[in-house]
Amino acid sequence: MKKIGRLAIGLVGFAGAAGIYPVVAAAQSSNSLVGTWNLVSLTYDQNGKPTKPYGESPKGIQVLGSDGRVVVILLKPDLPKFASNNRVEGTPEENKAVVQGSLAYFGTYAVNDNDKTISVQIDAATFPNWMGLSQKRTFTLNGDELTVMNTTSTVGLPSTTVWKRVK
Repeated sequence: MKKIGRLAIGLVGFAGAAGIYPVVAAAQSSNSLVGTWNLVSLTYDQNGKPTKPYGESPKGIQVLGSDGRVVVILLKPDLPKFASNNRVEGTPEENKAVVQGSLAYFGTYAVNDNDKTISVQIDAATFPNWMGLSQKRTFTLNGDELTVMNTTSTVGLPSTTVWKRVK
């Protein structure tokens, strides 16, 4: 988990240093979602049939800051190492596996506790089609377990993501 945490910190540091965060108001309401969350599961609903594109034990982290900023990183646990040991010299197969087995984005968010929604403004993403988009997602919070439902996943299928709060 240390590698994912360092990656998240690196992405946040890069984004801040590059000055690409817009100025936003802090997340709305008491925001019970502020904190760091580890990915438990991610499921797509394909015509009523659940599929797990990141496998049974996906890796991921979501950081919801009290300042209204969000960073999300999702990874398959079995991504291939590049034979060249150079990320810009991956084979077509290695590159395809990494693109299909990972997703990262950051931006801003606001929580509406009344209607149990999270509004996300995506500043940048490894899926370029999401850059600049606003998305509204529904959520349920049960103790330290957060379930987020997204109708606008990167593959066009509804997704359910389950997170556990890091203590």
